[in-house]
Amino acid sequence: QVQLVESGGELVQSGGSLRLSCVASGRISTINATGWYRQAPGKQRELVATITRGGTTNYADSVKGRFTISRDNTKNTVALQMNSLKPEDTSIYYCNARNYYSLDFWGQGTQVTVSS
Repeated sequence: QVQLVESGGELVQSGGSLRLSCVASGRISTINATGWYRQAPGKQRELVATITRGGTTNYADSVKGRFTISRDNTKNTVALQMNSLKPEDTSIYYCNARNYYSLDFWGQGTQVTVSS
C-alpha cells in the first residue's frame, strides 16, 4: 500500500501562482510513476501531469508551459508548480501514484480556486 497526502491548495487570483505538494509513504519502492489529476464539479477526473521514476514528464495540453511537475525521491515528495493560473484551473487536485503492477493510489485531494 501507498499513502498520499496533498497540501498547498487555496484561493488565488487569476494570473497568480501556487505550489502543490504530495508526500508519499508506505511501499515507496514499488512506485513507478506519480502525478497530479484534477476534477471540477460535474466533470470527469483528468490528467494534469505525470513524472516517472526516471524523470520523464507528461503534461495535459491545457497546462503545458504553465505547470511544472517535479519529484524529490529522497523526500518521497512530488510537487506541482502552477503559474499563470486561470479560472478554468479551478478544481480539486489529486495526487496519484502508480506501482509496477499498474495499481493506482490516490490522495484525498486539495482544492484550488482561481478567481477572475
